[in-house]
Amino acid sequence: MSFINTIKERAKKNKKTIVLPETMDKRVLEATEKILNEGIANIILIGKKDEILENSKGLDISQATIIDPFTSSMTEDLIQELVEIRKNKGLTYDEARKLMLSDYAYFACMLVKTGHADGVVSGACHSTANTLRPALQIIKTKPGTMLVSAFFLMIVPNCQYGDNGVFIFADSGLVQNPSSEELAAIAASSADSFELLVGDEPIVAMLSHSTKGSASHPDVDKVVKAVKIAKENYPQYKIDGELQLDAAIVPKVAESKAPGSNVAGRANVLIFPDLDAGNIGYKLVQRLAKAEAYGPVTQGIAAPVNDLSRGCSVDDIVGVVAITAVQAQN
Repeated sequence: MSFINTIKERAKKNKKTIVLPETMDKRVLEATEKILNEGIANIILIGKKDEILENSKGLDISQATIIDPFTSSMTEDLIQELVEIRKNKGLTYDEARKLMLSDYAYFACMLVKTGHADGVVSGACHSTANTLRPALQIIKTKPGTMLVSAFFLMIVPNCQYGDNGVFIFADSGLVQNPSSEELAAIAASSADSFELLVGDEPIVAMLSHSTKGSASHPDVDKVVKAVKIAKENYPQYKIDGELQLDAAIVPKVAESKAPGSNVAGRANVLIFPDLDAGNIGYKLVQRLAKAEAYGPVTQGIAAPVNDLSRGCSVDDIVGVVAITAVQAQN
């Protein structure tokens, strides 16, 4: 059984309700049909019912719940609740109403906040900022979490590295230029996510263009400091660096570049020094190695709200919904 099929089977065993607010995108409706047919999750679609039914002609989405913010009996209560949540920021009733009726991501997050749903998947035709802003304003960060970050779950075919070709790449979707403290926190969150989704031991490499002092630069210093913080704050995980990519995943290279490391040559969680490196890295592997790339999957929000790449396929959406459902189980 493939890795993503294993995730789907886990989702089926304790079915959760996931909101898909981007009903104007045909890929979302095609994914909805697949999700419902496979029994992966219950689905709530946000939008005008006649428009959704028109856009979904030829698809069977009859098992989905469709909520039209303009006619739903829930809308007024959700608007009032949003005003209460954001009152310290000065949000007025009229502003809240406009948000709820014009930006369905806000409506989706309010459904999660009020217990009507377990998670949100969006981003097929909206930016990461548009997807995550309402989540951070409404659902907020998980207690004890320093920051929200994002990762890609990478499934590389015919690969001897990582966990039989399974990796987490972080942060590849959200935090632009993390500090040393933030890098350490991203490493810990990513290790948690690997344990949850993969079920094996996370082995975390803090990546750089340098391995164990082979280069000198402030960018290297940032990673070295992050490794020290991570080892002190999260001793339960195997974390090491700074490591070049080949030293992190190739045993033979690790023997010469980082002898004695308990991570080098074995890493399955790769922490990139900044968003440029992480985003470029995942797309290189996705396109050149024909890897499956699921994400950006967020970590650190009090309930799962996950982003999609705007270049996502229908199967990508199905996979991210399954991952979101498994996150919601925990």
